Amino acid sequence: MPRYLIVAHRTLGGARLMEHVKALRAAGPCRFHLLVPVEHPMGAWSDGEVQATARRALQAGLDRFNEERIIADGEIGDANPVYAVGVVLRREGKDAFDGIILSTLPPGPSRWLHLDVLSRMRKEYPDIEIEHLVSEEHLPAHAAV
Repeated sequence: MPRYLIVAHRTLGGARLMEHVKALRAAGPCRFHLLVPVEHPMGAWSDGEVQATARRALQAGLDRFNEERIIADGEIGDANPVYAVGVVLRREGKDAFDGIILSTLPPGPSRWLHLDVLSRMRKEYPDIEIEHLVSEEHLPAHAAV
């Protein structure tokens, strides 16, 4: 059964990502592993706060997938999404996933696009297909979906 790694934070559970996941599922049974990198907001923050925010985003994503009866598990990861993906791939094995789905905010509000995460990820992991989805939604950092 195909398995996909989804890398998202504020776009996790958003309409664009969910449409894509439903299309993959419609093509045949598949599973998803959600990776939510922590975000370091502007101003003062603690590790506990960023971990808790990422856990809430992950749980909201898992709940959304469960509502749609889509098989998913997940974890939170390092603030650097490229490194966070590497941690998962080293642990699971390079052939554990049939593809990576990177879900970002649109240009402008997207920190990941500003940091060129997509190109860096493709360079670092050339043997796995990486699909980029741009959300039309700008979900607040504390959003439930």
